This record gives sequence, C-alpha cells and structure tokens, in this order.
Amino acid sequence: MSTNQLIIEHVSPFNVPVTVEKLKEVAKLKGWQNPAVHNLQQSLAKSGKEVLPVEVVEICKPEYSGSMLEKNDERIVSVLMPCRISVYEKNDGKTYVALLDMSQLTDGMTQTATKAVQAASDESFEIVKAVVGAF
Repeated sequence: MSTNQLIIEHVSPFNVPVTVEKLKEVAKLKGWQNPAVHNLQQSLAKSGKEVLPVEVVEICKPEYSGSMLEKNDERIVSVLMPCRISVYEKNDGKTYVALLDMSQLTDGMTQTATKAVQAASDESFEIVKAVVGAF
C-alpha cells in the first residue's frame, strides 16, 4: 500500500475489469449507486494516446449526498461528488486501486458536510477493502 495521506493506493488481486466489477457489486450491496465508469484508456486512445488500463468508478450514496445538496451552504461540497475509485494497471503488470481519504478535506466544512463526507469516506474504504483486502 502507498499513501500520501490524501490519496491511498492498494494492490488488487484481480485485473482491472474484474476489480471494477467487484467494486460495483460491493458498492451496490452497501446501498451505493454507480452513476458511471470512465474508461480513460479508451478516451485517450481516441486522441491518439496509448496508456495502460485506467478506469474510474463513480459511486454515490443518496443518504450522504442528499444531506448536503438539500442545503445551500453545503452544496459547495458537490465538487467532491460523486466519490471516485480509480482502478489502473502499472508497468509492473499489477492492478492498483486508489481513492481519496476525503476526511482529510473537511477542515472548514459545516458539521452536516463533515459528517456526510466522513461517512462517505469511511464506507468507500470499506468497499475497496472488501475487494482488495485490508488497508
């Protein structure tokens, strides 16, 4: 595992497509929605750039996002929504999963936003942990 305290990275025991599917399955079991998966390798290929596989899984839990988006002062936190989990391959042939520790970003947020962001961050880690192992 690699960490700079804000971005956490962990090796997955699965390849990129399997890791992405397992993350989506676990998220759904925990009540999260999956609005999109962005295949950055495909997107860049359209511009003539070749990169190793990179997919970004978006997850959203209305319980948390709704508690912030229903209030004017908390809508600014929408810049962090939806939560994203990046799954990619490196030159070593291994698949990695990375996500933000959003709890590191709560300074100056309202109590409602802090509570929602902390809970979303904690559950995002649980989802990743269920797929790739302990953090």
